[in-house]
Amino acid sequence: MMMAGKTLRALVVAAASVMLLGQQAHADDEVVERTFCVWDPVGSNGRLFSLMQSQRPLALEQGVDLKMRAYTNEHIAAEEFRAGQCDKVLLTGTMARDFNEFTGSLDAMGAIPGEEEMRMLMRVLSQDSARQYLRNGEYEVAGILPAGSLYLFLRDRSIDSVEKLQGKRIAVPDHDRAAVTMVRHVGASVVGSTTTNFAGRFNNGSVDAAPAPAVAYEPMELYRGLAENGGIYNYKIAQMNFQIIARHERFSEEYLEAVREHSFNSVDGAYDIIREAEETIDENYWMHPSAQEKAEYDEMARGVRIQLRDEGVFDETALRVMRGIRCRTQPDRAECTENSE
Repeated sequence: MMMAGKTLRALVVAAASVMLLGQQAHADDEVVERTFCVWDPVGSNGRLFSLMQSQRPLALEQGVDLKMRAYTNEHIAAEEFRAGQCDKVLLTGTMARDFNEFTGSLDAMGAIPGEEEMRMLMRVLSQDSARQYLRNGEYEVAGILPAGSLYLFLRDRSIDSVEKLQGKRIAVPDHDRAAVTMVRHVGASVVGSTTTNFAGRFNNGSVDAAPAPAVAYEPMELYRGLAENGGIYNYKIAQMNFQIIARHERFSEEYLEAVREHSFNSVDGAYDIIREAEETIDENYWMHPSAQEKAEYDEMARGVRIQLRDEGVFDETALRVMRGIRCRTQPDRAECTENSE
């Protein structure tokens, strides 16, 4: 949902190399131009953009003149891609939902409990049989990278229950209908935010809470908003991810397959970074809900998932796949004895 800075750049650099490894020109060996739209909160001066741009010589060796474009606004990057101004784009999974409902459902709240289940999902999506779900019209998902669990960062750790969230201001992406629905479901107030301004709002007290992955803690200086009285509720709301979306007619089948394979092989490195980021957070900030509370949150999240499935926001097949994974790792979950979702 929201992250930037040094750790984000490290997490996404694997995707950057994926974009350029194995890329091929058309059969006539002529150099072809392809445009890659890169979301970087800092823009063209950002380290993320620079790291991706530094790979251009490798692309040229393989017959592709890769034109890089930096965007500080993820909305604009997505719209430029939609308008045909870019051949591929790097977006958060939430924004990628506009281009692929199946992969755009992978960050559904509570659908993937943690790393074990996310790894299983990545293995499922790496199978040839899953290819049909990665293509939607002219768009194709050419890579997915995990970005870690989303937690609720709170300026006041006394807000330790759903009831106490009522009326509180929570920063959520204004384009994320799922997040908006969840916030309203608990009776809190939605403060539409972006990946670049949510941290500032949390740190200066404009909002009471904000969902974010652990990798955003240091680069976004979220410890400033936590200060002495804040806390991080240790319930994994969802699993954040990055997705590389390409116009498949602009690239060879071999290239797209190589991109995906390299992306799936980069999962270990991504989780090393995520784990290190979580260990960096002061233990005193973590707030630990009881098993009963977690079960109640799971059920609430499930209700929201089903509602959004029925409204066409989440893909039904994707939700079923993730339910199967949850029930494989936690067969005693109440939902595993039922047939819905």
